[in-house]
Amino acid sequence: MTAPTPVVPSPCTGICTLDPDSGFCDGCMRTIDEIAAWGSLDGRARRTVWKSLPARRQARSVILSEAKDLGADPEILRFAQDDR
Repeated sequence: MTAPTPVVPSPCTGICTLDPDSGFCDGCMRTIDEIAAWGSLDGRARRTVWKSLPARRQARSVILSEAKDLGADPEILRFAQDDR
């Protein structure tokens, strides 16, 4: 008998705000299409989404770092970096 495949959990962090510039959720870094489809995705597709998240977070960090170097308001950057 084959063991059941474990369910791939949602990366949702409960911080559900879409960034209009990037199209990614500020909390989990998924797109609205990925969020909407999550319930119907199979494990393979869910793992594909999970694998893309670190690169998205890294890209956001680079952008925020560059914004800081250009003199962006530190208070705004603090909120943008908050991954709770």
